[in-house]
Parts: sequence; structure tokens; C-alpha cells
Amino acid sequence: MASKSNSLTDEHAVVTGASRGIGFATVRALAALGARITLVAREPRDLTARRDELETEYPGEYHTYAADLTDPEALTAAFADSTKALGAPSILVNNVGGVETAPFMKMDLEMWRRMIDVNLTTAFLATREVLPAMLEAGHGRIVNVASTAGIKGYEYVSGYCAAKHGMMGLTRSLASETTGTGVTVNAVCPGYTDTDLIRNSIEKISKTTGRDPKEIKQEFADANPGGRLIDPDEVAERIVWLCLPAQDSISGQSVIVDGGTERQRDRE
Repeated sequence: MASKSNSLTDEHAVVTGASRGIGFATVRALAALGARITLVAREPRDLTARRDELETEYPGEYHTYAADLTDPEALTAAFADSTKALGAPSILVNNVGGVETAPFMKMDLEMWRRMIDVNLTTAFLATREVLPAMLEAGHGRIVNVASTAGIKGYEYVSGYCAAKHGMMGLTRSLASETTGTGVTVNAVCPGYTDTDLIRNSIEKISKTTGRDPKEIKQEFADANPGGRLIDPDEVAERIVWLCLPAQDSISGQSVIVDGGTERQRDRE
């Protein structure tokens, strides 16, 4: 039986939170396979710089849109603009997110809402924008960038964990609804990854406690079963793998990228 192509030259991918970290690593991996790509993020300057990098490394069709996706009107405008520029998206990577830390009893309602809005509601709204065209075409790939915080709990980030658990529920429910349509919905769950989010957390902890940043970074690394921080490119490869034409039969799954398993780590 002939294998399906790994080329994405006929696909338009929209990646949110696309200007850095896992988002930009995913954009580069998609570009390497020939996809047309819309990059969505908050800062116009960052997007311009990333597009310039892409056009040098992987000449192709790229579109950028600067928006705060927690604003529903801005999100709708971003997706309308991307469709006008490059056609209806056939791939959506819901990567935008953020984390704030606080003990549960010190987390106010505003922080709770921010965590739900940026990590979960944006994925709901973005998916709602692209799904009708995917269903009409009989083909689509939706990949939600969740976290190991979507499959277990971490202290002091209960709002973030709740949102990421919600993203896992959204992934599984929508995958069930779209079975047999040609649209797949999956999640990728990175452990602690070497991104700005972790670097900012290290800086905040160090400033608050006076501890050595290297020591704090090592604690984050040790929290992953593999004992190291995950490289964004490792996560991006799994995301793009789920977007390939050959993955028609994979939906409703969560791919954990954290360097191993808890049981293996305990045996060392």
C-alpha cells in the first residue's frame, strides 16, 4: 500500500502564540514541509522579525496578524484576515497561553479568569472559527498545545492546571464529535520546556526568594521524568507529526513530551 505524502504544500496552517518558544518552533517545522502559514501573536515587531527569518530559511507564503486573542472580536478579525490572505485554514495549532503563580487562597477571581481565558477560551474560539470550513472540506487538523499540567496537578498554578485540564476535555469531546469527518483533534502535553515562560518563572522565583537561578532551573529540569528541560523543537515535531496527511486515524489523543515516564524516573 502506498504511503501518504509528508508534504504540507497544500495546507494553510494557523499557529497562535507563534512568535517564540513552542509556537515559533512549530511554525519552522511546518514551513520545512511547505505549509502556508499565518502567525498570530501579540507583538507586531516580533511577528515581523519571525516572518523575515522564515522567508530567508524557507521561502514561502507567510501572513502575520497581531492580536490579543483573549478579545473575541480581535480573534475573529485575525481569522477572517488569515482566510482572506491565504485561504481557509486546514491546520490550527492552539498554542497561545500563559501562567501566573499564586497559592490557591491568594488567587483572586481576576487571575482565575485570565488563566481560563488565555489558556482555554482562546482555543475554543479559534477552533470555532476554523471548524466549519474544515468540515465542509472533509479535512482538517487541530492540535491543542496543553501541558503535563493537563494530566496532573502542580502546586501554586491551580488556575493554569484547571485550564489545561479543560483543554484536554475539549480535545477529547470535539474529537468524538468529529469522528468520521476527516477532521482530527489532538493534544500535545509538554513537560517543563526551555521557553520564555520557564525563564520568566525562574527570574520571578529568584527575585522573590533570592535563590540562585541555576538552582531553580535545575529543579524545573528535575521535575521532568527525563531530568532535563524539553527543547521546543521536540514538541514542535510531535505537533507537526499530528498534522500530516498520514495521521487520519489519530484523534482524541494526548501525546506527552516530557522525557520519559514517572515510573522510569523513580527507578533511577
